[in-house]
Amino acid sequence: MNAQAFKKNSIPDKPGVYFFKKNKDILYIGRATSLKDRVKSYFGKDLIETRGPILVDMVFNAEKIDWRVTDNVLEAMILEANLIKKHQPKYNTKEKSDKSFNYVCITKELLPKIVIMRGKNIQPSVFDKVYGPYISGTQLREAKKIIRRIFPFLDEKSKSYMEFYKQINLVPNLNDRKMYLQNIKNIKLFFEGKKKKILQNLQKEMKEYAKRHEFEKAGEKKRQIFALKHINDVALIKENCFAIQKFNGFADDKIFDPAPFFGRIKGNKVGPSDTKILSSAKPFRVEAYDIAHMGGKNMVGVMVVVEDGEAVKSEYRKFEIRTQINANDTGALKEVIERRLAHQEWPLPFLIVADGGIAQLEAVKVALKKMHQEILVVSVVKDERHKPKGIIGNKEFILKHKSSILLANSEAHRFAITYHKQMRNKNFLP
Repeated sequence: MNAQAFKKNSIPDKPGVYFFKKNKDILYIGRATSLKDRVKSYFGKDLIETRGPILVDMVFNAEKIDWRVTDNVLEAMILEANLIKKHQPKYNTKEKSDKSFNYVCITKELLPKIVIMRGKNIQPSVFDKVYGPYISGTQLREAKKIIRRIFPFLDEKSKSYMEFYKQINLVPNLNDRKMYLQNIKNIKLFFEGKKKKILQNLQKEMKEYAKRHEFEKAGEKKRQIFALKHINDVALIKENCFAIQKFNGFADDKIFDPAPFFGRIKGNKVGPSDTKILSSAKPFRVEAYDIAHMGGKNMVGVMVVVEDGEAVKSEYRKFEIRTQINANDTGALKEVIERRLAHQEWPLPFLIVADGGIAQLEAVKVALKKMHQEILVVSVVKDERHKPKGIIGNKEFILKHKSSILLANSEAHRFAITYHKQMRNKNFLP
């Protein structure tokens, strides 16, 4: 197939799945934010350099291009996986054979969990349903976050992060098993590409709850209907639309960073001028700090890292306080920040989260000024039970990154207490 044949197709500038065909056989299935732009890229002069010889051979053998439009990128990703599994196209070789790819698995439990697993680790007897494979683990995790905000569910981390998940509405009412199972049923339908059926279910459930005067539950169903119709998948646009993928390795060399262009993104479309802008992608890094001691004894500090909403435990750090002999939390915090910033080999965060109030916020700012660094700082204020009751700092920024801030703060507190107990037990021993 050549560029002239491609120009005869009126391919829409919408998200969806495309098919390269020879006669009735499907050679290759892919997905795109813009079907028009993605398919056009297969007929560029640098195809062999950017995609590899296997893809060139596929385009040469293809006689026809078909497509199916979806409402958004997330649905395109799920539809692509389902169709590849169904048709097993010749040139989608990775999806057919590589057991290291990711799958969405639903467990066989009274309250089923949704987990992401590598194909090689899946034990079929443990799971009720398995969906996939999905090539990009990063993209699948982003999809999981989007779906979870519509239909809250339990996952493998829920036991450890239950309180945090409750604060940001990622866990449903576990005392209402019926509603929880309704969420699971609708998640299954979503991964099967049956959004219309989900909307029918939600409408029916909303009316039933309203009829029984259970208006809070009816309101939750109404929220789910609205969210399902207005899925925001900018994170998937970043991963999918602007990737330069090498066909033989499915490796993304560079991906588009949408942050500077949010004002120009409307729905699922980005302006044509934006699609040519490529940059190295950097994760949104949050560092949180906390101090722990008992009456000023065995004083320690910790740093934890959250990147793109996920805890990165390999980058957690411990600090035994050296300069403070009394219960001086702000002094200890300044020491920890200064020692951390002395490590120029560590990547700098976009945001620092302190545990406390105005005093802790100002202490971090003083340390940053001394070390000649300009980093945004917020502080999480706690109640008498040491539960978050507010966040001090830039309100717009806090609203946008609240879940990452709370996760980082929760992890810092847990990590600090654990380290303090270790130090206390160590010093207690003769």
